[in-house]
Amino acid sequence: MISFSVAALVFGVVFLAELPDKTALAGLVLGTRYRASYVFAGVAAAFALHVALAVAAGSVLTLLPQQIVHALTGVLFLGGAAVLLMKKDEDEEEIRRPENQSFWKVSGAGFMLILVAEFGDLTQIMTANLAARYDDPLSVGLGAVLALWAVAGLGIVGGRALMKRVPLKLITQIAAVLMTALGVWSLWEAVTG
Repeated sequence: MISFSVAALVFGVVFLAELPDKTALAGLVLGTRYRASYVFAGVAAAFALHVALAVAAGSVLTLLPQQIVHALTGVLFLGGAAVLLMKKDEDEEEIRRPENQSFWKVSGAGFMLILVAEFGDLTQIMTANLAARYDDPLSVGLGAVLALWAVAGLGIVGGRALMKRVPLKLITQIAAVLMTALGVWSLWEAVTG
């Protein structure tokens, strides 16, 4: 039986914790470059897997070596920035054409980015702790996954809306700078943590 009060509490806590997180930015960046539904499919699958792991593992996830997680995240963000900067200029209409973006390529990219970036993240640890506290894995899992999907959806839709108002080249340059900063920050956390 699902406890809607527990699910709602978890939703609110996880939503607020995830909103300013790097994955909201990652969703926004992916949303400007690729078909939104494909991005959301990959991101949603990764978040569902993270919630399942958090609920199943409980607070054990807090013992993961954070330096390795930060190092992998940093490398992924720096790699993403490099790909954005090295990509040849493309016509905005050309990017929007579905034949240029296979479902598996786009959703796989979203899945892998979120899978690594969110592993051992605050919201995953928070979900594990809430699952242990309330001893209601289904309600906690439902609240957490809906919160993460909502934040991802907001980021992706925000990216699509941004693309209608700002030139794609400028968005790409800003995204590359932000991804570089996140990559350096993650690597700094790996070295100093």
